[in-house]
Amino acid sequence: MPLHIVYDDETALRSRCEIATVRTARPDEVTYETGAVVPSGTWRSLTQAEIKSITAPRQTLDSTVVEIVQPPFQDGLPLEQLAQPLGDADAEYLGQALAEPGMATTTNNYQDGRLIGLHLDNWDKLRFADKHTGRRRLCLNLGPGTRYIILGDIDAQATCRAIYPTAYAHRYPHTDDYRAYVASGRSFRIVRIRLAPGEGYLAPTEYLPHDGSTDGAPLPSAAAFWLGRWPRRVLPTLV
Repeated sequence: MPLHIVYDDETALRSRCEIATVRTARPDEVTYETGAVVPSGTWRSLTQAEIKSITAPRQTLDSTVVEIVQPPFQDGLPLEQLAQPLGDADAEYLGQALAEPGMATTTNNYQDGRLIGLHLDNWDKLRFADKHTGRRRLCLNLGPGTRYIILGDIDAQATCRAIYPTAYAHRYPHTDDYRAYVASGRSFRIVRIRLAPGEGYLAPTEYLPHDGSTDGAPLPSAAAFWLGRWPRRVLPTLV
């Protein structure tokens, strides 16, 4: 299943979304890992056909859809406890990450500090057949700056099938599959969604390539993250 976003107001969705393609990082982009998949750099508004293609069908599994949400954050409430009453009492708090302003992508390899580009999470260690059943990530932008979530429109299972047409069933989908996909001359589209402080998303980051971004933002942005199995529309929507 590709990128699917749940929304009520197309105008509100369109106002905070842009689309681009991807490329492999160049050798002179030394801040990135070798082979990292990064935005092409040319963002534009979505066409009507593109909006239609990312609209979540009613029957789509909750575990695979994206939602743009307003987490009910309260000052003074420990972040560890924020997600517990939101539909999954077993939600796991992952911590916070700070992104400096002006970053096209934000996630780095903790071992050497190099940026990894668009990637798959692997908290749930799921094999190919189960990759679409992983927990979704809840993100809350703590500010002070605006940030983006970038999401690819080709899922981990489709990518795995394309790269390993006779052996995909035995694979554990990985970021390297997307790197091989783009290195082979293929591409995919990415959508970035703007999030102001206090706003957030629910997304299947175990299933779709993604990363944060502060591209064009004048201020840094901290974000808090959780993993859980939240039902669709359990959080107030922003679109």
